[in-house]
Amino acid sequence: MTREPAFRPHRVVVLALDGLLPFELGIPHRIFGRPKDAEGRHLYEVVTCSVRPPGPVVTEADFAIQVENGPETLATADTVVVPASYKLGPVFEEGVLTEELAAALAHVRPGTRLASICTGVFVLAAAGHLDGRPATTHWADAEHLQRLFPRIRVDADVLYIDDGDVLTSAGVAAGIDLCLHMVRRDHGTAIANEVARRTVVPPHRDGGQAQYIHRPLPEPQLATTTAARAWALDRLHEPIQLRDMAQQESMSVRTFTRRFREEVGVSPGQWLTQQRIERARHLLESTDLSVDQVARDAGFGTAQSMRQHLQAALGVTPSGYRRTFRTGAEDPAGRAPVGRPRLGRSWVRR
Repeated sequence: MTREPAFRPHRVVVLALDGLLPFELGIPHRIFGRPKDAEGRHLYEVVTCSVRPPGPVVTEADFAIQVENGPETLATADTVVVPASYKLGPVFEEGVLTEELAAALAHVRPGTRLASICTGVFVLAAAGHLDGRPATTHWADAEHLQRLFPRIRVDADVLYIDDGDVLTSAGVAAGIDLCLHMVRRDHGTAIANEVARRTVVPPHRDGGQAQYIHRPLPEPQLATTTAARAWALDRLHEPIQLRDMAQQESMSVRTFTRRFREEVGVSPGQWLTQQRIERARHLLESTDLSVDQVARDAGFGTAQSMRQHLQAALGVTPSGYRRTFRTGAEDPAGRAPVGRPRLGRSWVRR
């Protein structure tokens, strides 16, 4: 009789650097600390470490934090998260690691998933993990990141980028989006949505950073596209024309399209596709409906159309997605099984 391997949660190690932002340090603990399996076991174990032996770490606030783990803890990680810091020194100014930081990162095992929040990306970049790859950071630092590391394909418009084993996010709250995305990628939308509900945040935010950059407007715009979006969400299974959405706000198509992009960060058509993909993912995970029926209920019309959209957005077929998230999603060590589709890169790029 084959003995089942012991369960082990996926270990997330958060690297606490001097000058860190306490809010961003707490994001991985809050998001990854919530998910549990059907037996009530935590799917992740989250620990914090420093680049030095256990002791205090200075924060950007008027207090320090006591970190109980040293850099050797990085060797135990399945995922390493590097939150933002305002005291990166030569890492931010010159793009080079300090000896202390380089020695700490040397503990990270090959194949470990890496993620950064805001300026944490400069650490990954200086360590050479982003050469030739796409990455993002806070829009205010994006140009500096590109100048310092010309081999990186910096995208300042997105909230986060999933490039498989390396993920990067924009500033502050985008770290929540990134961590929720990793939970969704590891365990599916149902568990990620439950974490979002308990954290009182949206499970998926529309648009990218462009909507948060200040741009002077000639006059305040009081009308919004909120009602049209709510109307469309109730009718995703039906054909929806742009003029139909514009009529919900009593706007011309031209005005509605411009206002929609200003508010959401993408066009109405792109937004509709995103919502239909999200609906399809939920139905594939939580129901036994046929692929044809899921395609109709999500508004794609045909299975072929849905297959094309899921392939473009997630890199996986509907049946492949269902197999991944309806059966044996994780191995006993909490890592995604070999062959799991890499979800999110095209989905999060706006």
